[in-house]
Amino acid sequence: MTESMDAAGAGALPLADRVRAVCGDVPAAQLPSHADVAMWRHPTVDDIDAIHQAQRAADLADHPSWTTPREDIADSFDLPEIDPERDMVVALSDDGAVIALGTTMRHPDSSERVKVYMTGAVHPDWRRRGIGTALARWQHARALEHLVSIDTTLPGEIDMYAGEGSGAVVIAERYGLKTARWFMSMVRDMSIEIPELEVRDGIEFVAYSADRAEEARLARNDAFRDHWGSLPSQPERWKQFVGGPFIRPDLSTLALADGRIVGFCLASVNEEDWVTLGASNSYIDLIGVVRDHRGKGLAPRVIARTLAAIRAAGLEKAVLDVDTDSPTGANTLYERLGFVATEREQALTREF
Repeated sequence: MTESMDAAGAGALPLADRVRAVCGDVPAAQLPSHADVAMWRHPTVDDIDAIHQAQRAADLADHPSWTTPREDIADSFDLPEIDPERDMVVALSDDGAVIALGTTMRHPDSSERVKVYMTGAVHPDWRRRGIGTALARWQHARALEHLVSIDTTLPGEIDMYAGEGSGAVVIAERYGLKTARWFMSMVRDMSIEIPELEVRDGIEFVAYSADRAEEARLARNDAFRDHWGSLPSQPERWKQFVGGPFIRPDLSTLALADGRIVGFCLASVNEEDWVTLGASNSYIDLIGVVRDHRGKGLAPRVIARTLAAIRAAGLEKAVLDVDTDSPTGANTLYERLGFVATEREQALTREF
């Protein structure tokens, strides 16, 4: 049975059977080993700062526009879908510093498909020694464990994101992951004029407010239902995002029709990114329009309002990421609004 037949046969056989037909037996994932690593172990909350230090060093080497906040690493220890004693691993040097880190996480929503994400990094000073390969071997084994543990006939997949042409891409391809999509980072200089767009009849544009958190989550899920790789955002993870320290309600925009959210542009500020990018900036996390209000020009208007708020806040740049094959043509829209592409990322997937 071929891998393509397995993916096409989703619904006919249990997912666990399809995984085993391609990969054979799936034993319990064992901690990696590598001659240059003093110790591999599962991390605890006491390792958060050390993990952040290694992750930040990797971020600075891999992409110029953003770094991973310490809060994101801390949050990963609180998520119900991650068991740190099984889903996370760190590599330590002789002096106890974290030199590599990895997480394998199953998405909490399995109503449409079972998705498992492999994320990780190796400190730049420790690269090109095979440590990333050892880490990926554990991650892939743990990802397979996740897939065979679910009693379902739905499709399953392993996903990983990596910088264009990086060593991580080569490693992922060894485990059968193939590039399924390209994502692009884009930056806008806020000194550029912001287009003035006429107001749409019956639409009110307001700042985001915390009392609309759940309504905004539902609008996000509706807007992204036909986007590649997107699954519904779950309440707990959504609360961490909109209730976190980086979201900026004053920079974020909601489009309302008869009081209902029909469009949104949610923005955040992480001052650590300012050093990386070399300019103060806001990151635009999410832009969307619910499906029954598409084609009305709401997307450029929610973005324009947010851009105006970013400028009014005195920030120098706006940053976002976009699927280059977006069904809504988002990358073309962003170019018209003054965003310029800076780097690309590959989304690699293996389907079962």
